[in-house]
Amino acid sequence: MRSTSAVERVAGLTAAESERAAVALVSADAEVAARLAQHLERRLSAEPLDRFERVWQLSASQAAAVFGVSRQAYAKWHTGGIPPDRRVDVRLADEATAQLLAFVKVDRIPAVVRRPSPSLGGRSLLDVARAHDLAAVRDEVEAVFDLRRVQP
Repeated sequence: MRSTSAVERVAGLTAAESERAAVALVSADAEVAARLAQHLERRLSAEPLDRFERVWQLSASQAAAVFGVSRQAYAKWHTGGIPPDRRVDVRLADEATAQLLAFVKVDRIPAVVRRPSPSLGGRSLLDVARAHDLAAVRDEVEAVFDLRRVQP
């Protein structure tokens, strides 16, 4: 007879059973649960950074320059979480990236963000981002893809 692995047992739990198991784990070792929660929070907060770099095809140094920090400080955001005073800028960059992903083929986005735009005074979205005006980047992307402007 084959023995059931721990993974198979956990995968077979119902939602109520898995919730009880999680509560038991947390109550059994609060320190482990706190460390797990911190790890998950750091990992989840790094996702917008990874997406921004990947979609805009930026190196870590280039992305760090967009946020006005050193490459080393930016690398710490990946492992230690985004500092509270930088979360708004990361959210604005992520919102612009999400809009681009919704309306532009992913392989064309790097060219789109590097193309000079008359509405940005001849600068590109990347130029504006490098000037640390991520609100203007997000607003420009939203304006470009504002389908309410289209007349029926």
